[in-house]
Amino acid sequence: MAASAPVDIRDWIRDIPDFPKPGILFKDITPLLGHPEAFQASIDRLEAEYAGKGIDVIAAAEARGFIFGAPLALRIGAGFVPIRKPGKLPYATIAQEYALEYGNDRLEVHSDALGPGKKVLLIDDVLATGGTMCACRDLVKSTGADLVACAFVIELSFLGGRPKLEPCDVFSLITY
Repeated sequence: MAASAPVDIRDWIRDIPDFPKPGILFKDITPLLGHPEAFQASIDRLEAEYAGKGIDVIAAAEARGFIFGAPLALRIGAGFVPIRKPGKLPYATIAQEYALEYGNDRLEVHSDALGPGKKVLLIDDVLATGGTMCACRDLVKSTGADLVACAFVIELSFLGGRPKLEPCDVFSLITY
């Protein structure tokens, strides 16, 4: 039996014009998630990048980061830590505020989830302007944990998020 051709995960990213507002071309990962081979290919490629790097914990901001972070954590033998919006975690938390286009928001993590000596990989579905991931980075660093890298399925390079994360290592499966 012949081996099948590798999956190009770009084929499973759908463009949605004018969402969430006019002039935005939204990159929809829903088709990728609904196609087992494409979803697996994305996790396989992230695993190839981070397996054997001594990562203790994968942390991800809700909600789409959870979709990629949890299976990757299992694959590389790491724990998974959710970073949530305020009031969603049941135990004592630490928080990081960050600026949005109109106002501020906050992310929280359990106070005992990370700490000195933990090697952490942050993951999310999309790197756009970098605001959410910068807040995640600052939250991880505030615990004394070591941030290994930030990883994404999609990077929208024209929105300038990558430079905001420097000097952190940034890896993306797809760059537009």
